[in-house]
Amino acid sequence: MKYIKSYLSLTFVLVFFASCTKDFEEINTNPNQPVSVQPSLLLRQVIYDYGEQMSYEGFTAGDLLGQYRTALDFNLFDRHDLKSPQLGGNPWPILYTNLRDNEEILRLAQENPTFAVYEGPARILKAYMAGALTDMFGDVPYSQGFKGKIGTVTPVYDAQEDIYLAEGGIFDNLEKGIAAIEDYSGTIPLEGDILFDGDLEAWLRFARSLQIKFLIRTSSVRDNASALQSLFDSNGFIRENVQNATFDFNNGEPNNFRLARLRIGDFNNFVLSETMEEILTDLNDPRLSVLFRPFSNSTSAQEFNGLLNGVDATQNAVVLADYSLAGSIFRESTSALDANFMTSWETYFLLAEAAERGLISADAQDLYETGVVHAFEYWNTTLPADYLLAEGAYGNGNPLENIITQKWIANIINGYEGWIEYRRTGFPQLKTISASLNNDLIPVRMPYPAEEQALNSVNYEAAAAKTDGNSINSPVWWDE
Repeated sequence: MKYIKSYLSLTFVLVFFASCTKDFEEINTNPNQPVSVQPSLLLRQVIYDYGEQMSYEGFTAGDLLGQYRTALDFNLFDRHDLKSPQLGGNPWPILYTNLRDNEEILRLAQENPTFAVYEGPARILKAYMAGALTDMFGDVPYSQGFKGKIGTVTPVYDAQEDIYLAEGGIFDNLEKGIAAIEDYSGTIPLEGDILFDGDLEAWLRFARSLQIKFLIRTSSVRDNASALQSLFDSNGFIRENVQNATFDFNNGEPNNFRLARLRIGDFNNFVLSETMEEILTDLNDPRLSVLFRPFSNSTSAQEFNGLLNGVDATQNAVVLADYSLAGSIFRESTSALDANFMTSWETYFLLAEAAERGLISADAQDLYETGVVHAFEYWNTTLPADYLLAEGAYGNGNPLENIITQKWIANIINGYEGWIEYRRTGFPQLKTISASLNNDLIPVRMPYPAEEQALNSVNYEAAAAKTDGNSINSPVWWDE
């Protein structure tokens, strides 16, 4: 009897566990944590997260490198110790997080015909973000870099030249992105698109403006003249501010510019740079009063004062009231700001440069003046009647310097861009900073973050060896 009871007990236990595990996977699936995500949700997330975070990064770090603003304290980055990010200065995780999520959009679009409409925008965004990544850092993990859990956790570093030119690289993705949109014949709309509200023609214009941008950026190491001429002749790029690749911030949380949500001490840490003040003052440029405020200790209502970048805060007691803070559009009225991916004025300045350098056959002055008009319109500033005839005139001094300087001014919301273009062209003429921690040299690349050395050591060491030990003074491929 004891044996029979034991047998029956064992049978009951086996039956019980069999019944419990029959639907185990279904029962233990959390409906609030789906294993897959709709590409529309990912697209919205990528555009917003990249735009919001890089706009903040541009203010707190890119603007210091580009000498638009100066940091009063917590300013090791402003003194060019770029391995010590403080309030900003660490774009690496922003770029990789969004490139990884964008790669998932691309995968879904390629594997599921229902999502085919997302392939073109995903390729264009990949080219855009990869360009920002490699132009800041040089060689980076790319071909193995965005695979997430299905790839390696120790990706190799691709050469910047390959990131631009190889199959699957920047130019290839722009071409394939354009082709995917032009070939799309489905009826399913592009949802989650906070750049263009699903307008595929707008994505084509964005892609062609990016082609112009990256062709100019690599024009010192490649002959891009015929490709640029073809794009100019096509007239298919971003031509008006209403076509810009931007999304608007507003005045209320959570979609206002982040500086509006931070404590006042963080906002007050950033003041007008002496470089920016001198350039705008010399041009009699009214954007100065839009982008900055008169300093508190001024004796007139419209007096501005900038501070030389890289002050040693331990040796110099800087009085905040003696320097101009950022304008109200960066804190109280951020609905006037955009997260800026690509604009008509940037496109026209790029084309003006191409014409000035003889890369395309076009009227450089006309393209320049169109860019200036659009840049003033973008920053909601009335263009003075004589601006293009006097200080801001195309032929006043060096035309190429005028083109790059005007693009630099307008790019204040994209501070890293101003720094990258300075590295490429030498314009505008930035200053030797006050207390440099980099031997009075302006950095020409961002350093790989410390996490790479710890988590991807073998590949990091190989990349560091190519950059003189991860030096911020080692130029990237197109700048060599």
